[in-house]
Amino acid sequence: MRHSSSIAAALGVFSLAACDIDVTDLNNPGLESIISSPTRGSVSTAATGLLIGARTGWTATNGYVSEMGILGRESYVLTTDDPRFTTELLIGPLDGGNGAFGGNHWVPRYANIRAANIVLDAVEQVAAFSPEEKAGIKGFAKTIQAHDFLIVINTRDTFGAPIDVNLAPTATPAPLASKADVYAHIVQLLDEGRTDLQAAGDEFAFPLSVGFVAFNTPANFIKFNRALRARVALYLGDNQGALTALATSFIDPNAPMTLGAYHSFSNSSGDITNSAFDPTGRAIRGHPSFQRDALRRPDGSLDLRAAMKQSTTTPLTLQGVTSDKLVTVYESNLAPIPILRNEELLLIRAEANINLGNFLAAVTDLNRVRTVSGGLAPYGGPLTRDALIDELVYNRRYSLYFEGHRWIDARRLNKLGTLPRDLPTHRVFNVFPFPREECLARADAPSAPCSLVAGAP
Repeated sequence: MRHSSSIAAALGVFSLAACDIDVTDLNNPGLESIISSPTRGSVSTAATGLLIGARTGWTATNGYVSEMGILGRESYVLTTDDPRFTTELLIGPLDGGNGAFGGNHWVPRYANIRAANIVLDAVEQVAAFSPEEKAGIKGFAKTIQAHDFLIVINTRDTFGAPIDVNLAPTATPAPLASKADVYAHIVQLLDEGRTDLQAAGDEFAFPLSVGFVAFNTPANFIKFNRALRARVALYLGDNQGALTALATSFIDPNAPMTLGAYHSFSNSSGDITNSAFDPTGRAIRGHPSFQRDALRRPDGSLDLRAAMKQSTTTPLTLQGVTSDKLVTVYESNLAPIPILRNEELLLIRAEANINLGNFLAAVTDLNRVRTVSGGLAPYGGPLTRDALIDELVYNRRYSLYFEGHRWIDARRLNKLGTLPRDLPTHRVFNVFPFPREECLARADAPSAPCSLVAGAP
């Protein structure tokens, strides 16, 4: 795994204003010094820097949320500056040689995974940390690392991915692991992280961003760790495991649906903005089916989520694709992007209970989401698994719109065929290829992950 060129981004600038923290020398704490002679200050700064690495490649028009939106038919990017948004991502094939499109969501994730490994190796060498502080850093780093691995396997799915990557940048690339083994590694990281956090005392030895204000102590960060563990359990079909993890997460039907962890942004010097949503010129357009397919409230108006998350504007057409909808989920270029929030947890619990046959418990959570977020009447349909899964899918679509979920949900629930194709030439993809550089570095690279991905006709 060769990703030394990306490590500077993973350990780079962290906004003082956006994060309300006071840490010196956040502009590259010095990778070599952390490896060779780590100090309390450099390791603490590098731990904070993992949140920077975690959001790298998340925003922008070709960021994770935007590309997941295009593949999941939530949105388009209609711009003459780069036609690949409407050619490669809608027609294909996905090209791993193009790191900005088909080969995306790999290098930044492994850069941050490597940064976490450096922190985990370095923290044990610093006597100035107490055992509790060391445990807090390790639990935090493993949790962030688990999330990075989850993004990798979300995009590569059955192709698998390397996991034993705590290697020198010039070493032979780590062997490819199967999808099942990648998930097992994620589960191990999250469970080890929880154990570390339980021994971490009352405070972290480093600051977190404002996006983690609800989780800025070890005890509260465990709740985020368990929430992420519940998402992973759901993806694995481990419904009871999802309910067990949720029991010690931050799920709360009486709390705001927005309660959660976020990537945060600012205009401060050296920081970045949520650049895809600069209100002065948005290339991102909403898929018209979002409002067209929405249910109606008792007064005949649209589901509140559909009404609030898209607005109507002048139609724009490119390559035969037309949209008169703006995505209004993020109201400015400083808007935070959710990593995981309470509304998703309620829907995870509902799905797990549906799959376990606990239909009444599932309807309780579905109705909470329907009525609070959607303004809809309570669910009045059949209490059958198929009907409730359809209700669950609808609510995940509207509650989690443009947060990076619909394409993944459609794939794991065998519903990729339900995603709309606006033109006969359009395809629906189920996986990203490996980046070309990764394939060239491997003498034994399997052909499928290193080929163009054509998608379903």
